[in-house]
Formats: sequence, structure tokens, C-alpha cells
Amino acid sequence: MGNGFIVVFGKLIKSNCSCVVVNVYAACSLSDKLVLWRELSDLKKASSDVIWCFCGDFNAIRKNGERKGVSMSDSNTSEMRDFNMFIEANLLFEIPLVGKPFTWFNSNGKAKSRLDRVLVTEEWMQTWPMCKQYVQNREVSDHCAIVVKYVDKDWGPKPFRTINAWFMERGFDVMVKDKWSSYVIQANAFTVLKEKMMRLRVI
Repeated sequence: MGNGFIVVFGKLIKSNCSCVVVNVYAACSLSDKLVLWRELSDLKKASSDVIWCFCGDFNAIRKNGERKGVSMSDSNTSEMRDFNMFIEANLLFEIPLVGKPFTWFNSNGKAKSRLDRVLVTEEWMQTWPMCKQYVQNREVSDHCAIVVKYVDKDWGPKPFRTINAWFMERGFDVMVKDKWSSYVIQANAFTVLKEKMMRLRVI
């Protein structure tokens, strides 16, 4: 734990890969945010070869369009620049957003900003390429909750495809025949055909 963040370390059971989720709650002042971003950067540098996710209320925007109904000042410009520098320096990516473009609303709803987000490393994107952040309806808080989901739709059996140029390669047909013969599967004819085709696809 630190001033403005809580870190959870864990491991993915299937791959035994280390994973870190950092829940962020940034202060309002830019000076405090700079301290926070520096501490988070040092934390990430100290633990390499892990999957990282930074999520929560960063209390900062990345571009002008992420704030409405609030006058922009020089401090806002500095904040955007420093926040984007933090993201770039740590090689973070923002996963696709689904839902409302803003996550914070004042009491009358006229002022709104995109203060909450989910930032991840490339390793996270490789592990969960279909990951998205979904903005929920605002309930008790003046912030909207964000839910991260990984949606991997199963569209059914994938067709078996081949490339005609492969058949022009010397020894290709022999290789396929040898592989086909090497698969020993005890089942009915239909299952044997299906299993052999599946194994042949990954050669």
C-alpha cells in the first residue's frame, strides 16, 4: 500500500505467470499526482517480467475532449502532459472503452470528466487480447464504476484451410501423409477424422 494506491500481487494458475493489479486513487493537486506517478513508475521498474494493470481514479485526463463543462487552464495542460508521459514511460496501453465517454459527473451533471481508466502492459494485452473496460451506470458515487471483462466468443468449429502454394513445395505431400499415418486414435471413423484434421492444422 502507498499514498494513493493499493497493490495486489498474484499468479495465474494456468501459466504460473506473475500478475500485478494496482488500484489507484489520485489526489487533486498536480504536485501530489506527480509524486504518485513517480512512485508507481519505481514500483513497476522494480518488478519486471510480470503482467501489470493500473486501474482506478487517476484524477487526470489525457486530452481536452475528456473534460466538459470545466474551464481548462495551464495547470490542466501540464497535468495532461505529465500524465501521458507517465503512461508512455511505463509502456502502458489503454484497453478499449465500452459505454459512456465520461466517468465522473458533478451533482447537476453539467460538468463531466474521464478520470477513471484501466491501463495495462503489452503482456496483459497478449494474455487477454479481447479485454475491454465497461463503464457502468452511476449509482451512489459521483464516479461510474468500471468493469473489466474478457470476452472470447466461440463461433463454433473453425474451418480447415490450406494454401495452394504449399502443394508446390517439394516433400509437402509426403510430410502430410507421414503425419497423418503417425496419429493413432482409438475411436469411431468420424472422431478419428476430426481429431486427425485438428492435429494436422497445427503443423
